Amino acid sequence: MQGYLVLENGKVFKGKRFGQSGDVTAELVFTTGMTGYLETLTDKTYGGQIVVQTFPLIGNYGVIPADFEGDKIGPAGYIVKEWCQIPSNFRSEGNLDTFFMDRGVVALSGIDTRALTKMIRDAGGLNGCITDNPESVDLAALKAYRVEGQVAKMSVKVPHTVGPDALGAPHKVALLDCGTKDSIWRELVRRGCTVTLFPHDTAAEDILATKPDGLVISSGPGAPTEDKGLIQTVKTLSESGVPMLGIGLGHQLIALAHGMETTKPPYGHRGSNQPVKNLETGKVYITGQSHQYVVKAESIGDQAKVLYTHVNDGSPEGLRYVGKPIFSVQFHPESGPKDTNFLFDDFISMMGGQDTCR
Repeated sequence: MQGYLVLENGKVFKGKRFGQSGDVTAELVFTTGMTGYLETLTDKTYGGQIVVQTFPLIGNYGVIPADFEGDKIGPAGYIVKEWCQIPSNFRSEGNLDTFFMDRGVVALSGIDTRALTKMIRDAGGLNGCITDNPESVDLAALKAYRVEGQVAKMSVKVPHTVGPDALGAPHKVALLDCGTKDSIWRELVRRGCTVTLFPHDTAAEDILATKPDGLVISSGPGAPTEDKGLIQTVKTLSESGVPMLGIGLGHQLIALAHGMETTKPPYGHRGSNQPVKNLETGKVYITGQSHQYVVKAESIGDQAKVLYTHVNDGSPEGLRYVGKPIFSVQFHPESGPKDTNFLFDDFISMMGGQDTCR
């Protein structure tokens, strides 16, 4: 079935629909990963966005639930150059078309994703609408679209605990769920931790009342400045003296809680091939990333030390807070490339009283 992508600038791309029917309006973003489309689709940081895959063939290894990053679909829509209707992989349990229809994902194939990606990059971000009738799209309303309310949509609704029995676990970790990826808590559980996931609107006092050994502020979607209450919760938690790790949106929220500023560059970092440099050792790591906002370097001051920067644009990618057991990273050490997986070991060490963050 024929479908269209209408951009806020009036440009129209003609393609072929697959997945769920219906119209969807969202912010267009592109990701450069050659593999990992299942992780992208179940990454809640893409809430309120239509994801454009720059790699031209998607769906060739099917649908593999063991690779999912959560039980919710992150993107509002999905665009590819070519989707494979007959996947070939011994782990596959289905194809993307059926999966999308079951999960309500609106998708288009046959799109010139190279040209589209260039438009998104050059414009510094675009909104788009997937529709059957391009003439019905209100361009003014499309241009006015903003990603809002996604953290509340993606967060867990009630606290729940994963991992070994708390009595036998070496560490109890409280994870403030802003739209977390399951790999975050899996990495902690793999290291013997018991992890309790708390809804994003849980009071700091209620989290601290559980007497956690460590705190994790998770990744998630949307603008970090949107929820002032969440920033205040993170501020209270950061003043508790409990070791804290921030990832993705959590990195930005901790910065805002310390009076720093965030900004939205022309386009974010997305994909599994993003290079970051450790400023202390000079080592460069390949990381997975999925974010639109960054911490403004000039707002950091002397309250934190920059540990990592992005090789391509120099933006801060990791901070260690002076005089506090807190560090945070913009990239994802838990999934995709395993170069920085050691940061979870550093967090474990911090909960044991050792000040380490490589």
